[in-house]
Amino acid sequence: MAGPSASAVLRERSSPVTVPAGLLAGPIAPAMLRLALPTIVVLVVQSFVGVAETYFVSTLGTEVLAGVALVFPVLMLMQMTSNGGLGGGVASAVARALGAGRQSDANALVWHSLVLAGVFGTVFTAAMIFGGPALYRAMGGTGGTLTAALTYSNVVFGGSLPIWIVAVLAATLRGAGDVRTPALVTLAGAAILLPLSPALIFGWGPFPTLDVAGAGVAIGVYYTLAAALLIGHLRSTRSRLKLARARLESRLFKDILRVGLLSAVGTLQVNLTVAVVTAAVGQFGADAIAGYGIASRLDYLQIPVLFGLGTAIVTLVGINVGAGQTERALRIAGVGAAIAFGFTELIGLAAATFPRVWLGIFTADARVLALGTTYLRNVAPVYGAVGIGMALYFASQGSARVLWPVLAGTARMIIAAGLGWWAVTYAGADLSALFRIVALAAVVYCVMTVAATFAGGSAQRVARQPAIQPVPAE
Repeated sequence: MAGPSASAVLRERSSPVTVPAGLLAGPIAPAMLRLALPTIVVLVVQSFVGVAETYFVSTLGTEVLAGVALVFPVLMLMQMTSNGGLGGGVASAVARALGAGRQSDANALVWHSLVLAGVFGTVFTAAMIFGGPALYRAMGGTGGTLTAALTYSNVVFGGSLPIWIVAVLAATLRGAGDVRTPALVTLAGAAILLPLSPALIFGWGPFPTLDVAGAGVAIGVYYTLAAALLIGHLRSTRSRLKLARARLESRLFKDILRVGLLSAVGTLQVNLTVAVVTAAVGQFGADAIAGYGIASRLDYLQIPVLFGLGTAIVTLVGINVGAGQTERALRIAGVGAAIAFGFTELIGLAAATFPRVWLGIFTADARVLALGTTYLRNVAPVYGAVGIGMALYFASQGSARVLWPVLAGTARMIIAAGLGWWAVTYAGADLSALFRIVALAAVVYCVMTVAATFAGGSAQRVARQPAIQPVPAE
């Protein structure tokens, strides 16, 4: 699988850079927001669809709802891994190739990403079909709850392949600066999924009554249609990228996976941290879990904005690094971090100052309110640190230098989950102490990502490491 000659790559670099206007020059913030807003809208709509799905399933009874709840974190893990992990690697590779003027590499990366989606999708399907029963039993599933979990899981994960295909193809388009097409496909899919899901669950009109399996079938139909639409677009003349069979090359797989695999590790770290901290909180009883759960929902509400902003940062940084504009790439990282900080810190300060405005939406129980207030007063003031860290993590994806931000995530996990669990279990720490440890972990994460991004000489080191293929100086 030999790569192209240096002279061939050099000739391609001399061709016009086929990226949207405003990404390689001009004001940074407007370009970033223009790329981010469609993705943010899509993620908000997806969150709404998820809430609606939960409501439909809840009408089938407590056991069914509990069964779906067992599957949900595993499904979320797969979606986060496919979108933020492998998808981040794909978007970064495409952006850097286009920024360097390597249109043929960018096109070939679409095919390579599709091959990787096939591999990961198949592995995930096999793992959940054969390992699902043991996993859901370990999570506490028994009787009707386990039956519902397996029914839903087998249908959803039986259709893992289109989920992975949609994730990577949408990532290729975002990497090329086309956020409109993935957004339109997702919005169209939501318009289909919202009526289709209850129709298949309850047997409306000509549709069969599939109960909880109907919710899984609806998801499969949505992703299959979305995959077909994205493939059709990428094979049309309207797309900047072209999907066609290409010779498989190790250098292109490596360029995707050196970012994608580390990013997937980062995703696993986040989920493990949340699970361990939740378990530590659980040692204080059901009221503590309720208060923490309600308060920490505010953390998750920020994810659509941060992820939407992050995908824009990946594209902008990747294209500029590919074009050799490393100083502009660093400015993009700084602007993205500032926007993320402003958004998250404003929410954090408001929540810490007026915690019951948020908590009161969900409960009037005095003890639950008090415990939720403890979390927000300790953790919400450092939301800005998390915002900065996440923005710079996405910038690192764009520049293909993910190791140190992932290590920052490791440090955050060790402090929040490891030290937090030890403090509660063995040192007799109370909830306030646990939440202060969680806040400390966020600050350490921020400091490490800032240092990794803006350390002296970083820009020059990136500039000396071309994205895919070393070429002679022009």
